Amino acid sequence: MQKAVKQGIPLYIMILPDLLYFLLFRYAPMGGIILAFKDFDPFEGIWASPWVGFKHFQVLFSEPDFWRLLTNTLMLSALNLFLYFPVPIVIAVLLNEARIKWFAKTVQTVVYIPHFVSWVVVVGITVVLFASQDGGVNKLLAEYGWSRIDLLTDPGYFRALYVLQSIWKETGWGTIIFLAALASIDPTLYEAAVMDGAGRWRQMWHITLPALRTIAVLLFILRLGQVMDSGFEHIYLLQNSLNLAVSDVFDTYVYRQGVLQGEYSFTTAIGLFKSIVGLIFVLAANKLAKRFGEEGVY
Repeated sequence: MQKAVKQGIPLYIMILPDLLYFLLFRYAPMGGIILAFKDFDPFEGIWASPWVGFKHFQVLFSEPDFWRLLTNTLMLSALNLFLYFPVPIVIAVLLNEARIKWFAKTVQTVVYIPHFVSWVVVVGITVVLFASQDGGVNKLLAEYGWSRIDLLTDPGYFRALYVLQSIWKETGWGTIIFLAALASIDPTLYEAAVMDGAGRWRQMWHITLPALRTIAVLLFILRLGQVMDSGFEHIYLLQNSLNLAVSDVFDTYVYRQGVLQGEYSFTTAIGLFKSIVGLIFVLAANKLAKRFGEEGVY
């Protein structure tokens, strides 16, 4: 036993930074959940602030904007989940099937680079190109006598713009995970399939896609846990007074109420509500996955 522990010391050292990160920035702050049940006063401190029970939750559920916030948050998450999530799988399969290796590596690099671009830069480029008056694309359209595209101000474009930007920026990162899963497939399976007369499509359907199923289900379940987190920075940068009806989500509402107006207890209650909803989604999806024979998260 002692020998095994000594042999694992390098591995323990490797996971130490991640362990400290989760302890300091994930688990330790959970003590602040108590604020959701208190009327926090900065001068009295957390412990001396008076208890108010479920007052803030009652206020949240009775807010006129609650259902609008919930609808916008779930709508954006659903679009991101069902439109963005399959894209890395498709690209990973296509890259895996590519026989020209330099081409596959070039495409992988091109789709991977946007992950390192800040949302500020992504939205900034969009503003430069599609601003209603000074945008490059709209100026070009006006020169040819065509109608300008109010991409940034028309509420009808917001959700599509949000999803397309997410796909462009994050697809490459997700592709890496699925390519790693494909790399673990035993090559003899493909050789046996060729000997049995299976073509490329048959090999993909019966070998490649089943190999991705487990990791795809796992990532899908974990992503459901973030269904109430739409991405504050991305939405906040795209948000303006004209598209507020479809762009206002819990994250931006928390910023206005908590940071700008100092309602810390109320916004803590919102955060706890989001976490509970995410937990319910994960538990339900995990149970459903196990019922269909998948491993699930636990």
